[in-house]
Amino acid sequence: MNDRPIDPPAPDRPGLPRLGVFGLMLSIFLATLDGQIVSTALPTIVGDLGGLDHFSWSVTAYLLTMAASTPLWGKLGDLYGRKGACMNSVVLFLAGTVLCGLAQSMGQLIVFRGLQGLGAGGLTVGALSVIGVMVPAQERGRIQSMVGVMMPVAFVGGPLLGGFITDHMSWRWAFYVNVPVGLVALLAVAKGVRLPAGRVTGRIDYLGTALLTTGILTLTLLSGWAGTTYAWASWQTAGLAVVVVLSLAWFVRVELRTAEPITPPRLFADRDFTLAQVLSFLVGAVLYPVLNYLPQYMQFVQGSSATASGLLILPLMLGMFAAQLATGRLMDGGGPGRVVPLTGGAVTLAGALLLLLLGTDTPLVAASALTLVIGVGIGVLLQSTLLTTMHHAAPRDMGAATGTVTLVRTIGGSLGVAVLGAVQGSRMSGVLAERLGSGTEERLTAGGGLTPALLKDMPLATRDVVADAVSSALHGVLVGAAVLSAIAFGTAWFVRAAPATAAAAAVTPASGAGTGALTGAAKGSAPPPSGD
Repeated sequence: MNDRPIDPPAPDRPGLPRLGVFGLMLSIFLATLDGQIVSTALPTIVGDLGGLDHFSWSVTAYLLTMAASTPLWGKLGDLYGRKGACMNSVVLFLAGTVLCGLAQSMGQLIVFRGLQGLGAGGLTVGALSVIGVMVPAQERGRIQSMVGVMMPVAFVGGPLLGGFITDHMSWRWAFYVNVPVGLVALLAVAKGVRLPAGRVTGRIDYLGTALLTTGILTLTLLSGWAGTTYAWASWQTAGLAVVVVLSLAWFVRVELRTAEPITPPRLFADRDFTLAQVLSFLVGAVLYPVLNYLPQYMQFVQGSSATASGLLILPLMLGMFAAQLATGRLMDGGGPGRVVPLTGGAVTLAGALLLLLLGTDTPLVAASALTLVIGVGIGVLLQSTLLTTMHHAAPRDMGAATGTVTLVRTIGGSLGVAVLGAVQGSRMSGVLAERLGSGTEERLTAGGGLTPALLKDMPLATRDVVADAVSSALHGVLVGAAVLSAIAFGTAWFVRAAPATAAAAAVTPASGAGTGALTGAAKGSAPPPSGD
């Protein structure tokens, strides 16, 4: 007979609701998939609807409304139910997606992209806020594994799918393909997510939302128009600057006084939370311009098809994906807080500088491989800022916190596309006007005469000039990305607490809220005090 004492039973640990988590991950995947598919199709879309000079606004309209709506979706979830907010954002996103596919003019596309962005603002923040209260901090590494099953499909398949659709079908299907994915996400969340039916007493800060939206919109317009459309000393530029200052100052005043602020000022009392938002802003300002202008270089300079241009930026996508997974595991395991963002900033800076080697005579394989480094750096920064934000927020503020980190990243992306897009457009127009004449330059950039397909039928001399112009324009974007990466590297030096340590401190007093939502959903217990 074996006298060895019997081991005590393992403590009961509720399993993760796999169908619900799958639906939430699919919601995040939907936002990622849309960006990857559309990025490779944009050169053809903008040329077909008339006007390369509107290239940046087809992206900026989406990012603006996404940024403005992100904190609102987060607060709606905190007050009235995170599951409902997540599902409603998917519905609105799909409505905008279908309308984008039906657009008949550039103006319509910009408006519909704005509507699509309103829904997109809730896709990621809605899913993350549900995960933040449903899954304990120590379990988020498991969530990263689930993300690891789905994200390669978006990062790898998105650009390829977008290019294939553009080459062999119609760019309109680059939008329509989101619909079945969104419907599956809706069904999975509806059936698989069970949260306590509680609400927090409070009202949406509509005034703060309106002021923040006004400030973001005006700041983006100012960034894109000052020095290009309007002179720096013009009354238009001065007026926009005044509106920016007044609206944002008033927004801060409202947030300090309202009972339920869109972005609770108490979150920024934590130094590392604040630094994470600064880094999130900077990485957004690097990521979005690079993702949107690299395919243009691949198609116009390297002569690649839309499908091939998606394939050629795969090293960037895979590097970003692998870095996000590795960073998530490192930080969940107690990795050093300062080293992670410092590494991300340094690698992103190195990647931006390496991309300056791209030119009209760069071998195709080398051009593709050079994108890997900046992808790794961006992935490290993206994941570290997100996890730091979640670790430093109480369960009740999880929606507002994840909304804030998404908001500032999107604002950074919107401003980055506007500012660096203005630089890109100015440099490209300058080269074309200098070598082909202002009349030809205007016809090519504003008249819809410059698309990857039409370029092939132009004289060789004209194609060479266009290649030089696009290459020079991309260099302007990359110099800006390098400057922003250097600022991110400098900012990371001020990070002090390791994220895992901060997480433990933040979760301990409210540990019941994180696990209670999950336990209550599984066992039918009463909702935690924070409600959902």
